[in-house]
Amino acid sequence: MTTVVVPEWTRRRALALIERNVMIYRRSVTPLLNALVEPILYLLSIGVGVGLLVGTVPGIEVPYVVYVAPAILATTAMNTAFNQTSFGVFIRMRVEKTYEAILPTPLSVTDIAVGEVTSAMINALLTSIGFLTLMAVGGLVTSPWVLLALPASVLIAYAFAAAGLAVTTYLRDFADFQYIQLVMLPMYLFATTFYPLSVYPEAVQPVIQALPLYHSIELVREPALGRLGWDLLIPVAYLVAFGTVAMYVATRRMTRAMLR
Repeated sequence: MTTVVVPEWTRRRALALIERNVMIYRRSVTPLLNALVEPILYLLSIGVGVGLLVGTVPGIEVPYVVYVAPAILATTAMNTAFNQTSFGVFIRMRVEKTYEAILPTPLSVTDIAVGEVTSAMINALLTSIGFLTLMAVGGLVTSPWVLLALPASVLIAYAFAAAGLAVTTYLRDFADFQYIQLVMLPMYLFATTFYPLSVYPEAVQPVIQALPLYHSIELVREPALGRLGWDLLIPVAYLVAFGTVAMYVATRRMTRAMLR
């Protein structure tokens, strides 16, 4: 069994791939704007629309749209990062054969993995800044601690970008992407995005709390509502561990696939 050893100066060499991705994305802001369309629609349709029926969230005493907005911000970071390292990397790996042209250079497979994940984190941060700006303009910011959502979005992006990269190594063709949605969509709907954990039966709550999106939402929503505590270290530790394991799996499988 081979082990993946991170080469010396990996981060410096990975900057070359990051620069390549930045040069491509800076030609058009369309991808970033597209990443904001879906969360804005959810915010308007559910946050505002359903919020008119719900009013104030019981036990938390904030308008429903204020309660939902931070969760949608967390899912925006998740989707932006995951989509870039799943669909985007799959295209570059299987269709465009981009990495076949890169591997003869000094860059290693690990450099490619680090560069792709870092690029996804940058894009996720940009979309998070855009969505947070919309929250502020819409009067949905109730605490200055909401600014912690930005470093939180970077951590969320790291975890899900690494997960997307790992998942991509298992995909055989485009039809397999439907299996991803069988996981991502239910997690989006049930990971307390639109209602508190307390609505679930006690037997189901541990299952919800095991979801990576649940911890992502907690890491954004609690500071956004002005609630800080040591318990926020739990989602931080969870996402760091989740992303690190996913990154390890991704680099091992990418190395086997590209160098065989």
